[in-house]
Parts: sequence; structure tokens; C-alpha cells
Amino acid sequence: MRRIGILGGTFDPIHFGHLRPAVEVRAALALDAIRLLPCRVSPLRDEPAAAPEHRLAMLDAAVAGEPDLIVDGRELDRPGPSYTADTLAEFRAEYPDDRLYLIMGGDAFAAFDRWDRWRQILASAHIVATYRPGAPPTAPEPVRDALVDAPQGLDETPAGRIWIQPVTQLDISATAIRGLAARGGDLRYLMPESARHHLEEHRLYDA
Repeated sequence: MRRIGILGGTFDPIHFGHLRPAVEVRAALALDAIRLLPCRVSPLRDEPAAAPEHRLAMLDAAVAGEPDLIVDGRELDRPGPSYTADTLAEFRAEYPDDRLYLIMGGDAFAAFDRWDRWRQILASAHIVATYRPGAPPTAPEPVRDALVDAPQGLDETPAGRIWIQPVTQLDISATAIRGLAARGGDLRYLMPESARHHLEEHRLYDA
């Protein structure tokens, strides 16, 4: 049985604020790998600024040579909004004997009960909600019974439990990076160098 983390997002662009929490969750929960899934269009956000192929290329460049971080472009291959319930259904069909851990930030988790088919999501995977130490997210009332007091509680069932994991959250945002890029600013040390080179070579966020 493998333990597969799933971290979705627009990754517009990928940056260290995405990657550092991912590696900390992988280590804390002894996950075999984390799959990074860029969405085509989020049902809850505006359409990404960079085209799908560029967001995918930046992700590929960012984690090249990292065997525990795997880029998965399946949501880019589906037309329309990218619904997590559909993605998890695909994963469950492909990996029926493995454990799935859906990783999300605290803000997303606080609104989890408003996600499309959230009950189906919770039936397919465990949820790992990350937060900055000292500022744990508030669990939506409908899912509070699924919270576990220790990560070992996730091992008691194949899916359906929630663990709130503290991580080092860096004060870096994709919005700020896009704005800085549009102004011709210096993007060093905000994101992996290989991804930065792709961004700048293709002038992805120029005003």
C-alpha cells in the first residue's frame, strides 16, 4: 500500500510557498510521494494568467530530479473547470489499494463544506489542512467529527479523516510574483531558478 499526497492549485506560477509545505507534509506523514496537479480552471477563482502549457512547464522545471514530487497534468487534459471530486475518482480507480491524502491550505479548508461534492471527496481521501503555526484554521462544522488528534489517526481508516498539519508557510504569493514580474522586478529566491528562467524567457506576466 502506497501513501499518495495530492496537492492541486493553479501554480500561476509555482513558488517556494507551495513547495516547502509540500515537502514538510510528505515527511510528517511518511508519504511515498506528492503529486502536484495544476488545474485548468479553478471553479472558485479567476482563470489563470499563464497558459496551461507554461504552468505545467514551470512545475516540471521546478521539481526536476525530485522523485518524491511528481507533476500530474491530468486536470489540464480535461475541458472546463477542474473539480477535485472528479480527480479523486480517477485516482481511486487507478490506485484502489493505496491511501490518498488531499493537501490544502487553511483558507481552502475553512470553506471545504462549500466545495462541489465535498462528501464524495472526503469518502475518497484523507484531508490534510496546512496552517502557519499559531494560526490553525477553523474546521467547517459539518466535518468536525472527522478531525483526528494525531496523524496516526489517519491510519485507522482508508479515507474520511482530517488532520491539521502545521507547516512553515512562507509569505510568498503567486499574485505578488505576477505583479513583480509585470514591473520587471527581481524574482530571485521567490521560486525555483529553473521555473523563474522559463517565466522570464517567455515573458509570461509582462504588463
